[in-house]
Amino acid sequence: MQIAAIEHQSTADLVVERIAQVIRHRGLLAGDRLPGEHELVEQLKVSRPVLREALARLQSMGLVDIQRGRGTFVGNATSLANCVRLLRSAVTISPRELQTYAELRSAIEVQAARQAAECATAEDVGELTALLKQLDDDELPYAEALEIDFRFHRKLLDIAGNPLMVNIMEVIYEFVLTQMALTTPSQRENQLGRRLHKAILTAVSDHDPDAAERAMQQHMQAVLKRLKA
Repeated sequence: MQIAAIEHQSTADLVVERIAQVIRHRGLLAGDRLPGEHELVEQLKVSRPVLREALARLQSMGLVDIQRGRGTFVGNATSLANCVRLLRSAVTISPRELQTYAELRSAIEVQAARQAAECATAEDVGELTALLKQLDDDELPYAEALEIDFRFHRKLLDIAGNPLMVNIMEVIYEFVLTQMALTTPSQRENQLGRRLHKAILTAVSDHDPDAAERAMQQHMQAVLKRLKA
């Protein structure tokens, strides 16, 4: 019997866990201020780059809200419960597992994008456009951005009209959101993601299945590349 080796945790992983534990165990509320960067470096005994990586990851999960010039705060109350669940998933699901689910997701979504381009109505295109317009807001709390991103992809599956695809995506929902949290940069830095989403929307709007397939393949290849890194 072969037993898999224990996944090595980086220092940033440990910092993520430690700050999340402090938020939960001390009952901190949304909007509560966390110690400043210099103080956290001193308390946690880590380098500034490691701390910044951990804070960026916590922000991507919505557990913290980094406000330039003001400080770091606990994430908003409406998304905090989901973020704790996402954090738990992020530290327990191995990178290889996430990569496997991303490969499954890719197979589903590339085909869904193609079918959506073939049968999308003007109303469908309007809904997709509205979702991407929300994602253009640089100040959107990151947990909300992840949810909107997922809704965009879920809408493509709805348009494609294959109930089995939709059911599979619902089953792996938590894995997909965890994957998004670990591979998607902040709103301000997610220019590639925005460009690829808009390329998918344009292809669906133009009823061009080949272009939709190519755009979704590029998007999923970017996700897999980040996961492998």
